[in-house]
Amino acid sequence: MAQLGSRRTRVLTLPVGLALTASLGFLPTSAAFAAPSDQLPTAVVSTDGPKLSYVVNTTPVHSTGAVRRAIAQAGGTIVTSYDRIGVIVVHSSNPDFAKTIRKAPGVESAGATRTAPLQSVATTEEGGTQLLTAEEAAQATADAGPGQEPLEPNQWDIRAIQADEASKINDGSPSVTVGVIDTGVDDTHEDLKANFSREKSANCVGGVADSSEGAWRPYTDGSDHGTHVAGTIAAARNGIGITGVAPGVKVAGIKVSEPGTSLFYTEAVVCGFVWAAEHGIDVTNNSYYVDPWYFNCQDDPDQKALLDALTRATKYAERKGVLNVAAAGNENYDLASNEILDSSSPNDTTPGSRTVDPHTCFDIPTQLPGVVTVTATGSQNVKSYYSSFGLGVADVSAPGGDRWQIPATPDANGRVLSTVLDGQYGYKQGTSMATPHVVGVAALLKSTHPKATPAQLQKLLKAQAVNPGCPSQVYNSAGQLIDATTCKGDGRVNGYYGHGIVNALNAVK
Repeated sequence: MAQLGSRRTRVLTLPVGLALTASLGFLPTSAAFAAPSDQLPTAVVSTDGPKLSYVVNTTPVHSTGAVRRAIAQAGGTIVTSYDRIGVIVVHSSNPDFAKTIRKAPGVESAGATRTAPLQSVATTEEGGTQLLTAEEAAQATADAGPGQEPLEPNQWDIRAIQADEASKINDGSPSVTVGVIDTGVDDTHEDLKANFSREKSANCVGGVADSSEGAWRPYTDGSDHGTHVAGTIAAARNGIGITGVAPGVKVAGIKVSEPGTSLFYTEAVVCGFVWAAEHGIDVTNNSYYVDPWYFNCQDDPDQKALLDALTRATKYAERKGVLNVAAAGNENYDLASNEILDSSSPNDTTPGSRTVDPHTCFDIPTQLPGVVTVTATGSQNVKSYYSSFGLGVADVSAPGGDRWQIPATPDANGRVLSTVLDGQYGYKQGTSMATPHVVGVAALLKSTHPKATPAQLQKLLKAQAVNPGCPSQVYNSAGQLIDATTCKGDGRVNGYYGHGIVNALNAVK
């Protein structure tokens, strides 16, 4: 592809500057809800390796004390322990720690969550968003009709799923809360602060939740990715800026990305799902993949441990009533194919090339059991040129933007407009942008059916979607129309749209 998607979040990187700004923070300062660290003595073992973070997954019937002692004897220091799902986060400089601890009684799997050493907090600027200009804002405001937000004329995506019409019937219940597991949310933005839930927000970077004031916000000079996602879900109808798909629901920020690298490691994401499970979150938005492996293979002991830990975390959240929704990715991969060339892993050190089978090597969290997988469309309701897909993998689709599909809006911009940092608005495109549209519709469904379980919500999501069937042509990365030969399936379920493009009006009727 001429332009590749971000290797860490589901935003498409473009020459016009639509890249995710990566400037993120590391270990939080306090544990809000995790078990305390152990102070067990460490045995004399090799400590000449890089200091890495590990997850140790215990067996269902085990002696926690015995496993903890084994961790200490192998040269590990426990950071936190999620006993309700049997996941322990450990730091160690013993290069043989994982190999040693896997042999300990009570350990089901264990592996390093990264290939690069732990780093201290630092921030760097890696890119920017295409900001809405004053001229574009003025033109949109001049075109706004009665009942529209000032910038709503530029929100082709809201009209594409009839969220503007749905809002006249039900704009979402304030008793429904969406958790944005991402790079942090700027709750000081005028279009977000009315709907923001501070008590349900936290910083999970490093694997331990910090819910102190403002911990959920992006770091200084940090990423606007989570803030953009939050606006699409729940920007208020308040006469300011834009509107969200469900402008009446609450949104919480759960920060999980590393400082300066925009990486989402397993221990932080596990913390994010457990936090959501235990703090009244109804739906989570996951517009990223878990680093450093684009695909985690079951036959690799480290990658299997990451799969195990995250599966436990997402299933725990689901049992607690949380519907988890995730982006399919921006590499135009067929996730139902027999093999995919992954040339990006591991992305925190030196990546190599490997051929993987996506039936046994999984893109997580989007391919985890029970997680809703979202593909992206443009303003013509056709699959976006970058969006990954797959028959039997894609569940639903939603507007994520496509610069080649130009809408009839004042700005004629095929990307998605939403909230960004410093009270501003900006354009992005990617399956990152499609996912919050689905999450917004799920929040409307939860508002309409407050007793619906996550499994029932997923069925409702699929039932209300509108499937256009496989298109005859799609755009490629160069803006050329090509035959849509990779679309498998029919007008009921297919690889491009799953069960269809979500529709907010259908969700509230």
